[in-house]
Amino acid sequence: MFIKLLKSKLHRATVTDTKLHYAGSIAIDSTLMEAAGILPYESVLVADLDNGSRLETYAVPAEADSGQVVVLGAAAQLVKPKDLIIVFSFGYYTPEEAVKLKPKVIVLDENNKIKMTERS
Repeated sequence: MFIKLLKSKLHRATVTDTKLHYAGSIAIDSTLMEAAGILPYESVLVADLDNGSRLETYAVPAEADSGQVVVLGAAAQLVKPKDLIIVFSFGYYTPEEAVKLKPKVIVLDENNKIKMTERS
């Protein structure tokens, strides 16, 4: 049996732009994706701290060190630039792995730069 658990999250990312007429996803600064262990095209859950919206999409890399967090496609209806969001990534673990898991939390500043990294 496998259990779905939090693998990592980007906490308090600021949405830098939205593009409605795009084939859907969230573009994230590739440096931030790497820090959180989020792979290109990996499924992610996005929670908007400003309006409570939650959406599931996949992550695509944006330019490294750009600070970009761009919500693309239909999800752009649910968030707006300058909203604070949390980007969650999950993994499937055996019960033995699950009890040892310490998710990686990447806390971002207002410019989407890494402020702090911690293990929950």
